[in-house]
Amino acid sequence: MTQTIETFVHDNEQRLLDELFTLLRIPSISTSPEHKGDIDRAAQFVADALGKAGLENIEIIPTAGHPLVYADWLHAPGKPTILCYGHYDVQPPDPLELWETPPFEPAIRNGNIYARGSADDKGQMYMHIKAVEALRAISGRLPINFKFLIEGEEEIGGVGIAKYVAANPEKLKADVALVSDTALYAEDLPTLCIGLRGLIYMEVEAKGPARDLHSGLYGGAAPNAVWGLIELLSKCKDEKGHIRIPGMYDDVVPPAPQEKESWKSLPFNEENFLKKEVGATALTMEPGFSVLESTWARPTMEVHGIAGGFTGTGAKTVIPARATAKVSFRMVPNQDPDKVVAAFRQFLKDNTPTGIEIELRVLSTGPAIMVNPDHPAIETAARVFSQMLGKPTVFTRSGGSIPVVGDFANHLKIPTVLMGFGLPDDGLHSPNEKYRLRNYYTGIMTIAHFFDEYGKS
Repeated sequence: MTQTIETFVHDNEQRLLDELFTLLRIPSISTSPEHKGDIDRAAQFVADALGKAGLENIEIIPTAGHPLVYADWLHAPGKPTILCYGHYDVQPPDPLELWETPPFEPAIRNGNIYARGSADDKGQMYMHIKAVEALRAISGRLPINFKFLIEGEEEIGGVGIAKYVAANPEKLKADVALVSDTALYAEDLPTLCIGLRGLIYMEVEAKGPARDLHSGLYGGAAPNAVWGLIELLSKCKDEKGHIRIPGMYDDVVPPAPQEKESWKSLPFNEENFLKKEVGATALTMEPGFSVLESTWARPTMEVHGIAGGFTGTGAKTVIPARATAKVSFRMVPNQDPDKVVAAFRQFLKDNTPTGIEIELRVLSTGPAIMVNPDHPAIETAARVFSQMLGKPTVFTRSGGSIPVVGDFANHLKIPTVLMGFGLPDDGLHSPNEKYRLRNYYTGIMTIAHFFDEYGKS
């Protein structure tokens, strides 16, 4: 079957690319209300593509936010069922002036597809659909049973899909899930991710005076919301990067010695990481922890943005009445999101500056997850991956979060194969996001072989 799958992809390369480009041209930015129509267009595109690939029972499912797209094919009795997940929504493209080509006009340069969503996650999600199409085209049937669930809110917390998975365990019942929203550890190195950090995303609002005040008339006496917020946030971490919130590290389980030892065999270069990926003057890990342990297996706290006061052109001498910060925690396996939020809320209460009121708003939460690499589907994926790329498959973790993986584990009781084809320098969420063109085609072929081999297990 190897030649047949490869021939299908080769013979249809231009069409497969044209279809992806059509999807990439849709600015399905989930966080922006003005793009609601584009979200709906992207959902319809995905539904139509599932139908063309031969999937059945296709639904566009309304949620309180953006719609889910469901489809299935259940005509392989006695064979396993796989639940394929992806997302059609994307991050905002700002700042636009840093893009070499417009973010929603896909372009190929140096063997890469440049567009917002090319790697995260439209290009990778679409590989699943095209792999199913390839298998049906060459044999007229499918080797396993399929369910697809594709969302439009991953970039804003995935609230709708979380509720849907919890409410529909029987409809979504499967043996394993497949997610392609991760990356190869290095180019042409087959990589399966077996661990993800969790995410808590919040807003912290500081309130000072009832209104903005004249700094000459009131400065020195009135509380300043921006200063108050800065003072409070500065207490959350010490100068070595250690989070000072009581209890933050109580439930952290360090990686096993064997896992840490295996990381040493990965082609990681700290200097390249600093210069080519981070682009700063120095790294800021906690003392005693490597880069990989810091980014994969340690909790973190980040401030993503602060708004308040006057930031326009010129001068305006006000004492701000309000200031807001976007803040997140990344959690590791065994940490409870509710416990972490409760500890943070108490920390804010205990450390709020005089004259300032603080409100904490939790926008989304998702637990960390670990997957057993000995599961039959993961063993099959590792074998196929290795055969396709010609190297042994490595097992890694990711510092990022895919909340739905935790939902699948908690409500469906299934593991997830995290088989991604991105690259570390793809620039997710950044200007000039890219996806390797060759990896798009290789991904379709590899996933098709994985489906076929899993049907034989």
